[in-house]
Amino acid sequence: MAVDSYRKEYRRVTVKTTDGLTLTGQVNIGIKDRVSDLFTRSDSPFVVLTDVETRDGSGKILIVNKSQIVWVEPNDD
Repeated sequence: MAVDSYRKEYRRVTVKTTDGLTLTGQVNIGIKDRVSDLFTRSDSPFVVLTDVETRDGSGKILIVNKSQIVWVEPNDD
């Protein structure tokens, strides 16, 4: 694996799922330019959310199927 092919670059997002759950956490956009690229220009059907806050607690890591996501809002700090 080339050094430039993988990079940790986290962005905070809020995600709404089809079952009505709202998740706030971080996604690693890596070498992509924008958060939207992670959802539209990636072949993976899943996205990994880290440091997730839900109504059941915080600090979780969740792997979410993109087909179950209604919307994603980047939270610029």
